[in-house]
Parts: sequence; structure tokens; C-alpha cells
Amino acid sequence: MQAWKTLSKRLFCRLNRFLTVEVHEIELPDGRRIADWPWLITPDYANVLARTGDGRFLCFRQPKYAVKGITLAPIGGFLEPGEDPLLAAQRELREETGYCTAEWHALGSAVVDANRGAGTAHLFLALNVESKGGRKIDDLEQQELLLLTGEELEAALDRGEFKVLAWATVVALGLRYLAKNPPPPK
Repeated sequence: MQAWKTLSKRLFCRLNRFLTVEVHEIELPDGRRIADWPWLITPDYANVLARTGDGRFLCFRQPKYAVKGITLAPIGGFLEPGEDPLLAAQRELREETGYCTAEWHALGSAVVDANRGAGTAHLFLALNVESKGGRKIDDLEQQELLLLTGEELEAALDRGEFKVLAWATVVALGLRYLAKNPPPPK
């Protein structure tokens, strides 16, 4: 198999720091060319499944513009330009919840759209998080911080209450990690 080749790029629209659209001319492995392939540039982001020492998981109940109704959400947000994904995950946990921890596990990174870019999602599990206070509430978002048991989290995932793909993914991968790596008995 061969990768597609990018022959040229041109800026179509730079709306703001959250969205740039380019048009690429690409060549397929069989030699065919496509002159107007859309390419989306959005910031990379980190999502965190966070669990306290007593086994409860932090998540939000909130509305989101692209989601019908209310959704559950993990901690997360965009990386700042040049920011390391783990440092962004740690910053987001501290800012959004006031919790911190030294125990982090990378669950993987994935491109959001395989053919059109749209950034990379960096997924993390944070264990033994503790409240340190100092939560910074974003004035654009209505969020209710929840502490769910493992059973409640898994049931919410099964019911489709995490309505954004990356959010359901970080929860599923985090639960999978914990099933394969259970904490030692106390």
C-alpha cells in the first residue's frame, strides 16, 4: 500500500484560532489527482478520565452546541500552541475541576477525521485525583461536576450518555485500562 501524496495546499478560510480550511491537491496511489480535497485544521485536544482514590469518576453533565439535549463529558480542552498533550491534560484537570494528581496513564492519540484532519485527540487516565480547589469556571459553559461510581459510569456509557465520540472513547479506554490493571488491594 502507498500513502496519498499532497501536491499543493492553498488557504481557503481562516475563521479564527479554532478553524482553518485548506484545499489540497492530492494524488492517489493509482495516479489519479483530486484538485479540491478539503482539509480542516483545528487545535489538538486532550480528554481525561479522572478517578479519585475512593474509586469515583469525575465528569460533567452539560449542554453542548452540536449535541441534542444534555451529555456527560470527561475533563478536557484544546492544547495551547506548542503545548505538550500531558501538560495540557494536567492543566485542564486543574482548571476545570480543581483536582490534581501525579498518576497519569496515556491511553493513546488519534486523528479526529482520517481523511480531512481536524486535529488529534490525546486521551489520558488520571488516577487518585485529589481536590486542591481553585476551579476556573468557563463563562461559556454550563457544567455540573459529578462524581460517579464505576458502575454508574459504565451504565452511562452503555446508555449512550457520552454523546461525543472522543468522550465515549476516553471513558471506554479508561475502563478497559482499569480492568486490565486493577489497583492493588488496600
